[in-house]
Amino acid sequence: MKKIVFTLIMLITSMNLFAQASEIEMADALRSNGKIYIVVISIVIILLGLLTYLFAIEKRLKMLEKKSGDKN
Repeated sequence: MKKIVFTLIMLITSMNLFAQASEIEMADALRSNGKIYIVVISIVIILLGLLTYLFAIEKRLKMLEKKSGDKN
């Protein structure tokens, strides 16, 4: 049963890959105007902000764990 489910998932995944072979007009227009770089920079800034936020939370969490460990 696991093999059948795995095979079906792999087939569905490969069918999705074929759907992406068509031309994407919006991406071509953004690339020709040079605006694709603005999109990429925006995505990078958002990801860097999220990573910074996650590391700050991790740092605070470690500090709280350290304080609660000292009390016990």
